[in-house]
Amino acid sequence: MVVTLDRLLRTATASLAQAGVPSPAVDAELLLAHVLDRDLGDVRRARVLGEDVQDGARTAYLELVGRRASRVPLQHLTGTAHFAGLELAVGPGVFVPRPETEVLVGLALEALEGVERPTVVDLCTGSGAVALAVARARSDARVGAVELSAKAHGYAVTNVRRTALPVDLRLGRAQEAFPELVGAVDVVTANPPYIPPDAVPVDVEVREHDPELALYGGGEDGLEVPLQVAARAALLLRPGGVLLMEHADVQGESLSAALAAQGTWSQVEDHADLNGRPRVARAVRG
Repeated sequence: MVVTLDRLLRTATASLAQAGVPSPAVDAELLLAHVLDRDLGDVRRARVLGEDVQDGARTAYLELVGRRASRVPLQHLTGTAHFAGLELAVGPGVFVPRPETEVLVGLALEALEGVERPTVVDLCTGSGAVALAVARARSDARVGAVELSAKAHGYAVTNVRRTALPVDLRLGRAQEAFPELVGAVDVVTANPPYIPPDAVPVDVEVREHDPELALYGGGEDGLEVPLQVAARAALLLRPGGVLLMEHADVQGESLSAALAAQGTWSQVEDHADLNGRPRVARAVRG
């Protein structure tokens, strides 16, 4: 049976909408672009022109639509996530980078303005998204990154190779990372696990598919791991160096207060994401 792209996309969009997928129309288009190995603009043009879809492609596409309707993350189905101008390999076992984390990258680049040949360390790097975005924007920077999970580290290795960006990627604990750089780092970035134990994510994609190691920060408030990471950052940073740490929107005040209580930070402040929610703590090494 001959089916046009338009008809197929309409059917898929309706299926995804019924399943509660937040952006059914866009997801339907992106999945079809993935199956056809064509860019999104080309798929949209073909749809307007009434192009047909071959049976094999249609079968493969509907299988992916079914999996997306069961709330498997779009990025797990396509194997890629777009972040700060990069196309990154992602999948089961690694945290999928979110658009709001680009605020962290922007603040890092702002902190690096006027610093020649800076040294940057990204703790809890996951897929390597933040480290690679910084390395791409600042070709003169020495960028290091560390990840605890072997699975996530594997994706980061793939992304470093694909982008050919000079990131010194390591497998290990953020709390012990880069001992040779103690006191010599200009900026530390971190997107550590920070979700409190009683704040189970609402989104099915996050709750059931992002690794728990990348989600839950430990302690009653979720700040146990973030504060351990901040303590390591304090050792790595030079005086005047900057820590930038992402957090949950309910931790804007609590994380800043906890950082101030560590006694090693000055100018502790919080920054909102593009939706106006508290997202990134900024602290200067005293």
